[in-house]
Amino acid sequence: MRKPLFSIACLITSFVLMNTAWGNTNRVPPAKPARAAKAGITGPEVKLPSGFSASVVAEDLGSARHIVVSKTGDIYVKLAKLKDGKGIYRLRDTNKDGVVDERVGFGDYPGTGIFIRDGYLYTSSNSSIYRYKLNENQEVVSPDQPEKLVSGLREKDRDKSKSIAVDNQNNVYVNIASDNDACRVAGTGKGMMPCPLLDSAAGIWKFKANVPDQSFASGVRYATGLKNVVGLDWNGKSNSLFVVQHGRGKFDDFYPQYYTPKQSAELPAETMYEVHQGDDAGWPYVYYDHFQKKKILAPEYGGDGKKTGTAKTINPLAAFPAHMGPNALLFYTGTAFPERYRNGAFVAFHAQSQEIHKGYLIGFVPFKNGKPSGPWEVFADNFAGTDLVKPTGPVQHRPCGLAQGPDGSLYVSDDLNGTLFKISYQASAKKATASSAK
Repeated sequence: MRKPLFSIACLITSFVLMNTAWGNTNRVPPAKPARAAKAGITGPEVKLPSGFSASVVAEDLGSARHIVVSKTGDIYVKLAKLKDGKGIYRLRDTNKDGVVDERVGFGDYPGTGIFIRDGYLYTSSNSSIYRYKLNENQEVVSPDQPEKLVSGLREKDRDKSKSIAVDNQNNVYVNIASDNDACRVAGTGKGMMPCPLLDSAAGIWKFKANVPDQSFASGVRYATGLKNVVGLDWNGKSNSLFVVQHGRGKFDDFYPQYYTPKQSAELPAETMYEVHQGDDAGWPYVYYDHFQKKKILAPEYGGDGKKTGTAKTINPLAAFPAHMGPNALLFYTGTAFPERYRNGAFVAFHAQSQEIHKGYLIGFVPFKNGKPSGPWEVFADNFAGTDLVKPTGPVQHRPCGLAQGPDGSLYVSDDLNGTLFKISYQASAKKATASSAK
């Protein structure tokens, strides 16, 4: 009888210990094996400069938005829609074969923003900002108990993502987009004057990155006149915030006397700005015309496609073709890529341009001394997997997030089919193509 009684006692003890461990809110969530990228994946051939190559490191992530990589190589992904009830996933390549084989999910809210700074993982929902303490392995310590930093950010039915960046002085910056494309009176082409949205949207707000329970009113409107900034990054070289803006839409619907349908499809430029406290980028009153290379007064406010906009608004540092949807901005600080890429800006474009019949790509802007030193260029192309001039099938991938790995590689998320790409450089490479993970 002793052996059965001893076995029962062991079982009871094990059950109690297991319940105690699972009830501990400070535990790291349990990991589960990830379904590896299929060896036979029929993904697109990513076109890259000589010496670069791309591989698929994860699939089926869901609506993967912004991403960040820890110094230990773990990849944190923020999802716009919950997957298996989770809005954040930590991805890990445990056997170092180049493919994610472990996933840990946590966070019960969807969103876009994610950032690592000074031992914390910062994330955002569509109305709030959170942070999680990281342990020495860069794992979230209390996944079920995030510290809520900010709540009450404006959330509407469109353009509701809250992208974030954190500086070196314990400040967090968040984009709050306009949900009215040109600040028009509903059903008309008349602009509201002054635009009433500017007090709570169409700008960047600054909050403290180490103070819990801040309300919207606690923040400072850092910069205004920015319709929608999904991509932003803190530049350590210039010690300043850079953003890339989605431009407005239609011109010819109410102003055919000034704009043809072609012009409406090719204007305005998507723009990059360096912003400081108090800056005004001009929306909705002015826009940037990359053909005329100047700021133009919007037709809703008396413009005719030629009248110059106010000089009081800041000028863009770079301009891209209309409607390409810049969704991520990343300053490259690694040394694995050739010298010309160092401290330059990578931009993930989420849509396409009718002007150049290109899109769904990663662009690059060279920088020197904290400023652009040349025109933008296409860095990684053909994520769409089809000819955008004469498409033969649906778009396969839409780049959304960018992150730099500890080895200097570049990661790209896709929020259409949930694929994660890794771009690497080897000087001896003859041909750069996206290969399936084996």
